[in-house]
Amino acid sequence: MAVLVDAGTRVICQGITGRQGTFYAEQAIADGTQLVGGVRPGKGGTRHLGLPVFDSVEEAVRATGADASMIFVPPATAADAIREAIDAGLPLIVCITERIPVLDMVQIKRVLETSGSRLVGPNCPGVVTPGECMIGIMPRSIFRRGSIGIVSRAGTLTYEAVAQTSGNKLGQSTCIGIGADPIQGMTFCDCLELFMADPETEGVVLIGEIGGTAEEQAADYLKQQQYKKPVVAYVAGRHAPAGRRMGHAGAIIEHSIGLAEAKIVALRSAGVHIAESPGTIGVTMASALGN
Repeated sequence: MAVLVDAGTRVICQGITGRQGTFYAEQAIADGTQLVGGVRPGKGGTRHLGLPVFDSVEEAVRATGADASMIFVPPATAADAIREAIDAGLPLIVCITERIPVLDMVQIKRVLETSGSRLVGPNCPGVVTPGECMIGIMPRSIFRRGSIGIVSRAGTLTYEAVAQTSGNKLGQSTCIGIGADPIQGMTFCDCLELFMADPETEGVVLIGEIGGTAEEQAADYLKQQQYKKPVVAYVAGRHAPAGRRMGHAGAIIEHSIGLAEAKIVALRSAGVHIAESPGTIGVTMASALGN
């Protein structure tokens, strides 16, 4: 088993004819993902990468039976693309696009609350169940099928967590990059809940970073649920210079809220094993599992 995506997931790509959409659609196909079509308004009825292209998500879902979408469209139109996927009833929407206006995401968040859709992202690397389905921009070569669920705010550190768990022969059940924007779809808590219910997942790696309160909320969730599976966390930004503007939109510290040390204290109090550096994520998880 896995969470969110597996070999049966049927994926469409919104923005498939663009440069990024084309490249990562090719990567998904090469990985064995069931990519069944694409969407590009005005190009319906054509084919791209051997796949049918549709004018709308609704048409694509009706024709292909798709149940997931990956979005590669410019920031100005990304919110409309997400809303269209929600309106079409897609259970899973993965938005890779970064720099979507915050007000647009506030409105999307409200729409999601009354829908049956899950949104991963925006500004995220995507979702991968190794050997079964790859939605997003993660490098295929570092993945190894296994028993560790990974959920991460930080893009590049997601890859490091994957490489570390692969290198320690633990592998991954599913890897979810939830993105680094201040307003996003799925949260740490949402993903922890899925991994808890997944019998294939034996442990979870959580990659956090400075800014916001997502890690503290995850710690509260773990305490409330009396989480049974070992969780290893790494919090990026511990040594970030005070007052320095950082690259991620969500890495905002205000009035001492969002500091790395406070997040680490909260996670430790919930029984989470803290990796002191990215290079120790794998060995820390192996130790937590008793390997």
